[in-house]
Amino acid sequence: MAAELKSASLGQTMVLTISNPESRNALGPEIYAAGIEALNAADSNPEVRSVVLAGEGSTFCAGGNLQRLLDNRSRPPEVQAQSIEGLHGWIEAIRTFPKPVIAAVEGAAAGAGFSLALACDFIVAADNAVFVMAYSSVGLSPDGGGTWSLARALPRQLANELLLCGERIGSARLHELGVVNRVVPAASALDEALALAGRLNERAPNALASIKELLNDAAEAPLTRQLASERDHFVRNLHHANGGIGIQAFLARQKPRYS
Repeated sequence: MAAELKSASLGQTMVLTISNPESRNALGPEIYAAGIEALNAADSNPEVRSVVLAGEGSTFCAGGNLQRLLDNRSRPPEVQAQSIEGLHGWIEAIRTFPKPVIAAVEGAAAGAGFSLALACDFIVAADNAVFVMAYSSVGLSPDGGGTWSLARALPRQLANELLLCGERIGSARLHELGVVNRVVPAASALDEALALAGRLNERAPNALASIKELLNDAAEAPLTRQLASERDHFVRNLHHANGGIGIQAFLARQKPRYS
């Protein structure tokens, strides 16, 4: 069975499911391309307010397909470089997507699968989920933005342990460190992710897009520039129709219904 990225709509949430169960949902160029295409479609569809990313069955994603990587050793380096560019295009698409993206992690999130989860805005993980960057175990170095994400999320010594030693880390520990948002019983990560998506779907889409953009820029921006960006986003959102809806509903102690 060929690897694919399945797409389904559940209310205002698009659910993307990595489906390659014979290889523990290993990734490949066809999935990267489908991921970018799906996010582009979701971006232009006002009915979609959030995205949940999951893996089919009991594994989130085993990362790269090692057999494919071994085969690529006999091909020009440009072949593998092009494949990684596809993965990186998907990672960047998730990071810059203006709507919330939630990873629902069951079982293993390994290598690029771990990087994929880290690129999302939220991680909901089963209590038996395991995260690992095993690149050094097979003589490789990370891709998918794993070094970028972990260097920002964790102390340097712990990031070194995960990346240099290829150590596994559980969802409970990552929750303690603030990397995982929710830890839930096995087989319920998707349900909890959908519940979280439902709560986000009730909020003003334009405000969520502004917050995501501001957070993405904050780490690299000087304070003066960030303050200016916050001012501009605030004024724009105040004068958006949803600004009036939200304020009036709050003052009237009613539930807002955003457009």
